Amino acid sequence: MKKASKFEKTAARCWNLLNEGKPFTPIFTVGIMVIYSLSKLGDPSFLANFSLGLLAIVPMLIIYYLFDYPLFLRNYLWIPFTAYLIIWNNVNLGLLLTAIGLYFFFTVFFWGTFYYHLRIGTSWLNFTRFWKLVLKNSDSTSGNAQEQLPKFLLLLSLWNLVNTEHEWSGRELGILFLFYAGVLLFSWILHKNLFDWKPKIIPTYTSNVKERDSAINDKVIVMVIDGMRKERFEEANTPFLDFLRKNGTDYTRMETVYPARTVVCFSSMFTGTYPFEHGIKSNMVWKLGIKVESVFDSLRKIGKKGSLLAVAHLVDSFGKDVETYTAVMNNSIVDRSIIERAKNIMDEQNPDLQIVQLISTDQTGHSRGVLYDEYIQKIEEADSLIEEYFNWLKEKGKLDNYTFIVCADHGQADGIGGHGHLDEGERFVPFFMFGPAIAKGKSVEEKHSLVSMASTISYLLGAPFPDKSRGPVLIDAIRKEVIKE
Repeated sequence: MKKASKFEKTAARCWNLLNEGKPFTPIFTVGIMVIYSLSKLGDPSFLANFSLGLLAIVPMLIIYYLFDYPLFLRNYLWIPFTAYLIIWNNVNLGLLLTAIGLYFFFTVFFWGTFYYHLRIGTSWLNFTRFWKLVLKNSDSTSGNAQEQLPKFLLLLSLWNLVNTEHEWSGRELGILFLFYAGVLLFSWILHKNLFDWKPKIIPTYTSNVKERDSAINDKVIVMVIDGMRKERFEEANTPFLDFLRKNGTDYTRMETVYPARTVVCFSSMFTGTYPFEHGIKSNMVWKLGIKVESVFDSLRKIGKKGSLLAVAHLVDSFGKDVETYTAVMNNSIVDRSIIERAKNIMDEQNPDLQIVQLISTDQTGHSRGVLYDEYIQKIEEADSLIEEYFNWLKEKGKLDNYTFIVCADHGQADGIGGHGHLDEGERFVPFFMFGPAIAKGKSVEEKHSLVSMASTISYLLGAPFPDKSRGPVLIDAIRKEVIKE
């Protein structure tokens, strides 16, 4: 399997400008403004009017950047637009209809059909389903139509208002500034009183057990099935994963972090802390590299090696600790290729910690939806491939003293596999541990967080905890007699 090229890494970062909702809003809005203004390029006053209109939407762009408007809060985005219509009663239907048309062309045809066909081999007819997924989507991407529509309709209307009105009185400017202030206050009140479902931050650093001077395990293997929704996993026929759960320790209420985006989740899992501390706040990473130590840094301190086999996005967090693979591959064979690459890495490098990201389940959710049979089939495929890899490791003598962890980084909601805002299906993820040091047949009902991954791996391998690790070691999964040895 090919590594992700420099071009693919750059392309992935560029794509995130359009995929992530926050950068998409200004890019799309300004793009529509430019397209709609092409016929006026010869007008002497064009540049001044265009610039003035652009300046008029900057306060709103700042508000939209500061406040997420997640899940049901996005319904409140229509209130500022309604207020605009009441105050100014100025609508350019041609402009707004052009924007709506181009938005659905971008999401349904360019993204949902053309992009997915070229990247993962989705059918040219994918648009026949994708339009429904865009309308139902609840995550923080540009594909969240219920969030993006009221945003760009208001932004374009304000731009058009200022762009076409050449003379503004002091009173009119005052009303405009009061409008900005009102929307800002409105947003602050909504988020203070209604946005209350973020997971609680663990306030202290890992302290539930002392760091170990000696290792419990020679190896820890972590299989991350990206985007595996817990309830759909329960419905799937997964005999091998079920065996691991029943004969190991199953965490039934393992919670992901907010926002539940892949790069954020992986950064939290393998540093043990949250976005405010490690610095990765979305898949769009403006400044490369985590700000804190990772579990890979901890292992280096004791002369051990960790390997993360993952897509190009994760280079933005972990740099050279990532063994990349290309994500430009037919979705029917990508996980098979990842497993073969994982075997090569284990043969050639023999890492003490190996983390493998399987992506086909997540890609199927994003391109075809999570409530369809295709999604279940990808989970079942992952089960078969993980069983094959486990047996291969055993035959190679790599599982003499080990812990095997299987989890998802986040779940997926309805629509285009939504994840980010912790909608139903995103928040709690499958997470179970198996191995000779792990308690057999145990089910932990207490709520835990994926930020415990880094400290638990460090504990098992006898490494210090990463410097900002907050997650408690998952000590209740480890057999007491092993801890005392």
